[in-house]
Amino acid sequence: SSGLLSLVLMFLLFSLVLVFFLKKNKTVRLPPGPPALPLLGNILQLDSKAPFKSLEELSKRYGPVFMVYIGTLPVLVLCGYKAVKEALVDHGEEFSGRGEIPVTKRSTKGYGLIFSNGERWKQLRRFSLMTLKNFGMGKRSIEERIQEEAQYLVEEFRKTEELPFSPVTRINCAVSNIICSIVFGDRFDYEDKNFLKLLHMINESFKLISSGWGQLYNTFPNLMYYLPGPHNKIFENAENYKKLIPNISYCKKKKKKKQSPTQSSTCFQSGSLQEKDNPSSEFHLENLMISTSNLFTAGSETTSTTLRYGFLILLRYPHIQEKIHQEIDQVIGRNRSPAMENRMKMPYTEAVLHEIQRFLDIVPMNVPHSVIQDTQFRGYTIPKGTTVFPLLSSVLYDPDYFDSAETFNPGHFLDENGHFKKNEAFIPFSTGKRICLGEGLARMELFLFFTTLLQNFTFKSLVDPEEIDITPGLSGFGNLPRPYEFCALKR
Repeated sequence: SSGLLSLVLMFLLFSLVLVFFLKKNKTVRLPPGPPALPLLGNILQLDSKAPFKSLEELSKRYGPVFMVYIGTLPVLVLCGYKAVKEALVDHGEEFSGRGEIPVTKRSTKGYGLIFSNGERWKQLRRFSLMTLKNFGMGKRSIEERIQEEAQYLVEEFRKTEELPFSPVTRINCAVSNIICSIVFGDRFDYEDKNFLKLLHMINESFKLISSGWGQLYNTFPNLMYYLPGPHNKIFENAENYKKLIPNISYCKKKKKKKQSPTQSSTCFQSGSLQEKDNPSSEFHLENLMISTSNLFTAGSETTSTTLRYGFLILLRYPHIQEKIHQEIDQVIGRNRSPAMENRMKMPYTEAVLHEIQRFLDIVPMNVPHSVIQDTQFRGYTIPKGTTVFPLLSSVLYDPDYFDSAETFNPGHFLDENGHFKKNEAFIPFSTGKRICLGEGLARMELFLFFTTLLQNFTFKSLVDPEEIDITPGLSGFGNLPRPYEFCALKR
């Protein structure tokens, strides 16, 4: 009987191999790629700590357009600015689908702005753009809200009395309060328990998705679904988040007699009333909850992480911090709040902010795309539904566009006269039809929070700057800085 069992197992394995390779070779002109194992695909060839680096290494052998298998999922990988731009911009419509990420598919069920497709995505994107536009044109502009919040953050830093502290929670609170102004029409106190609970869940989930556990789930979702492990906290947080948001919204409504007419949940509710008789409308509670989650995660976690990473880099290079101080003193002074109109007169600060975003490379593999139809691309046929990884790391570190890309150098964005210069390969918010719609908001937040804090403080490291490690502490879905503390010395 043992011999029969072995024979059956061998037959099953042979069948799986046959099906796998028949499926792989069904289309004659698929892009090249490394040989893949049945069931595992190319997962053993990827570094779990930094999978995007493994893909970039493979591109040296197979070119800027190649195929890999993540488990049994075929993935088109695009490396370098030219390939990414050609796909996402020149073939923007064909590459406008959102690729499947098992961990987010389970937690969002395909709802919300970021991970939806088709008509649902189009409706939610129009709504989100309208909300941000209306908010900016309201009684109090987004810029004024950020300026006000930046002053609250300065006060929080002053409370440390120049003693060592970690900036994580304070910066998270400040940046998230801008999203709260849009979603709830009001800000939160930095000690608010519900607010801190919400931020903790978002931060924890972002770390887990970027960890090896998140990558394991994305590779073997059908198996990991049933296994215990830290990855299950992602889905637990998603459910708790849905319960927490209505409570926060209700408390805010009780607290404020008059709601902001640009409050996004109010806009969403009015949209649902207008389209209540439209069976194809996407304005319902599930989409509201997930879209709100998308706004918080994409609009707060990424910006606060960029700021934290930026200040760590300034600790590593004190001379850069000093040059920014000089530019702030010359252009803004010490007695008025920084404003967006100052940015054009501060080329060095602007160059540093751009270089922080480039060097950090916060979402190195990009959020996956997919092709919405059979697509001819560079002589290859890409089957409809194929997941696409347009590697942002390969663009932001493209040696054809950035000299000494591996080093932190604000000179990447300065000409020989010290004037700011643009670089077409600077696309930290991606590009094409799926470009981050919060790009304008994020750029405004980065400039105003960054300059307001540096106007008021000098950041001092607790160790010799030469000892500071500015490589990511965690690299997966996102690049995250290593934990650190510093002293905020009053200027």
